[in-house]
Amino acid sequence: MARLRTRLALLGSAAALAAGAFVPAQFVDAPSAAAAEEYQWVALGDSYTAGVIRAAGNTFEVPRDGCERTDRSYPQVIDRDLGGLFELTNVSCGAATIENVTDTPQHPIGRHLPPISEDPDYPFPAVPPQSEAVGPDTDVITVGVGGNTLGFADLLAKCPQLGGESSGKGTPCKDALGAGIPARLKTVRQEYDRMLEVLHERAPHAKILAVGYPTIVHQDTSSCGFGDLTQFGTITPGDLDWLRDDVLEPLNKAVSDSTGTQDAASFVDLSQSSHNHSVCDDSKWVEGFVTLPDQLSFVHPNALSHRNAADHVEEAMLNAIDVS
Repeated sequence: MARLRTRLALLGSAAALAAGAFVPAQFVDAPSAAAAEEYQWVALGDSYTAGVIRAAGNTFEVPRDGCERTDRSYPQVIDRDLGGLFELTNVSCGAATIENVTDTPQHPIGRHLPPISEDPDYPFPAVPPQSEAVGPDTDVITVGVGGNTLGFADLLAKCPQLGGESSGKGTPCKDALGAGIPARLKTVRQEYDRMLEVLHERAPHAKILAVGYPTIVHQDTSSCGFGDLTQFGTITPGDLDWLRDDVLEPLNKAVSDSTGTQDAASFVDLSQSSHNHSVCDDSKWVEGFVTLPDQLSFVHPNALSHRNAADHVEEAMLNAIDVS
């Protein structure tokens, strides 16, 4: 991180130079203002990239396209940190699958989740496959996707129902759905491999940074309050262990393994740095089903999580372009 802070200081000195400010002698070798828009960056991904929930900031696009990008999501945080060096195109979109990144148009849902919430602007027009924002002049691609292809949202919808019916006992969600998880993970890996190939074809010289998912379920699920909607509601402790060990950790591994097959791709791990900031931790970086007092969050990262992601992705981006 010290290396990152040094580079950020250099970028700050370059901005001051461009403004005609006094620059101390130790900064004379900082990146020049001429390089301010040299690097083209495209941010791709699902809701864990886009932001989506109010705890990750406010949506800022007018008119809305239903993707719910928020101003405290990590691409926007990085854009404020490094905007003098990278020109951002952010086409991440809530509920995106890997195929929506690769070659399938998406119909965004905005905040339309009946019967829980109605979005007055719904329905939204389809948005093109996110890969269309990538081209030969793209220098860096960040992509965070895979959870919707795995069906994590479906699990979050089904597991509380089954947990409630079992009065918090056992592993009813694992018992009902566990047998299908290996096939889902295999699909994630196959589609991720193909996505990386498509991105490399569209941007042969770009560095691709595959951003993993943060820690969502703590190792000690006894810290989670059964029935607490600010955490995991009525998902049983046994099913939380299963979701962590057999669903979420293998999802990150599938993404990491896929990037290992591509010379131009690398994996940005967020799980270790967020280890003690899961949904049931006091200092949570991922919200539960709701954020008090009455905001639906459906297990998504908040602004603190996006700040952490920004720190790690920034470092990877600067390394990718070899700023020194």
